[in-house]
Amino acid sequence: MDTLDRLLAVVVDYAWGPPLVLLLTGGGALLLAYSRFLPFRFLGHSIALLRGRHSNSGDPGEISHFQALSTALAATVGMGNIGGVAIAITQGGPGALFWMWVAAVVGMATKFFSCSLAVMYRGRDSLGRLQGGPMYYIERGLGRKYRPLAVMFSACGMVGCLGLFQANQVAEVLFSTYGISRWITGFVASFVVAAVILGGLSRIAAVASALVPAMCLLYLMCGLYIALLHIGQLPSVVAQIFHDAFTGTAAVGGAAGIGLMAVIQIGIKRAAFSNEAGIGTAPMAHGAARTSEPPREGLVAMMEPVIDTLFVCSLTAFIILSGGLWRTAGEIQGVALTAAVFHAAMGDLGHILLTLIVLLFGFSTMFGYSYYGKKCFVYLFGAERARLYDWFYLATLIVGAVWSASMVVNLIDTAFALMAFPNMVAVLLLAPRVMDAARRYFSGLSGGGRRKRAGGNEPNDLKNV
Repeated sequence: MDTLDRLLAVVVDYAWGPPLVLLLTGGGALLLAYSRFLPFRFLGHSIALLRGRHSNSGDPGEISHFQALSTALAATVGMGNIGGVAIAITQGGPGALFWMWVAAVVGMATKFFSCSLAVMYRGRDSLGRLQGGPMYYIERGLGRKYRPLAVMFSACGMVGCLGLFQANQVAEVLFSTYGISRWITGFVASFVVAAVILGGLSRIAAVASALVPAMCLLYLMCGLYIALLHIGQLPSVVAQIFHDAFTGTAAVGGAAGIGLMAVIQIGIKRAAFSNEAGIGTAPMAHGAARTSEPPREGLVAMMEPVIDTLFVCSLTAFIILSGGLWRTAGEIQGVALTAAVFHAAMGDLGHILLTLIVLLFGFSTMFGYSYYGKKCFVYLFGAERARLYDWFYLATLIVGAVWSASMVVNLIDTAFALMAFPNMVAVLLLAPRVMDAARRYFSGLSGGGRRKRAGGNEPNDLKNV
């Protein structure tokens, strides 16, 4: 296991090297400039879509805009916001948060384009059911000659979308707080997740749409309470974030200095794990949305980095940095560091509340990831065999609970990197088609008249736009 751990540590450093960082941030910035901030001028319309306006029950798809957003957020708002931010700070110091912000802003544009494509180029699985996601817009949008990229994305997605990290962090907090065996946590997690995911997308979406708002509200209330206790330190924390973001003087556990490029890489990597912009997971959820207008789903999806990173991750970072415990962590820590901050501020109640939050966040992500991984499996092996992936996914939750945090993080990060490459290549190449559809859609909104149909049931509707 130690050998595998060291090997994964080397592989992840190569996978998340400057080329991928440039592809994610540079590609997102290019999309932001190319769109001329057009989608961002319709944030109010995004909220209206989430409230159910402009919906048509006769449109193709399985779930509503809100359910699609909730399913995507169930996968993104999770351990990345609690344990992932703590890991970013203990690996890269306060400056890593700044680069998480940068990734979130450009990630809004990436989400708009990729999730619009997920609706624009929906395909059919082997049972004839409508599906969306990077593997479909790569093959149907770019053509059959690009299918190897779709296969690469799907193969890596079956690993990257496993719930290993979530199971690991839930097991960590239960073991460190209550002494509960990691094996027991793994088996219980497997049974709980099975009760939801074996019911298919409709049950996952129903649970997510009920769970996500409640868990976000609970965490924000607790986080804001702790933040108010240290509100006087806000200016110094913000100053330190900006200082360390550009000086490369951030520290691991408050001790060893690291370089600027390492800080940037850590921030971008943790942001990608948290909000998944550019990775290609969210388009798989939004591709199932009930709509015939691709830009609508892009507008809904671009809210995710705002909620996930700019709000939730920033709150976590502030309460960790203001408490000062990160300086004495001694080693890379995840949810255990956040738990220590909660305990220091709220005593035993803090431990209880964070344990509840970790359980909610962890399980919601496990639900969402199971759907993503199964879609990748279905693309490669057929919908008739989908149940095989469910059982494989449930078994890996037990494995994730007992593996080391570093091994789990490095494995998932490597898979995410290999998913991001084919997805971002496809999004950048297909961006002009999204903008053509977006211009028609937004001109219809501005003019107040009826819009031309910007997308349809089948993936080739916009190929000649």
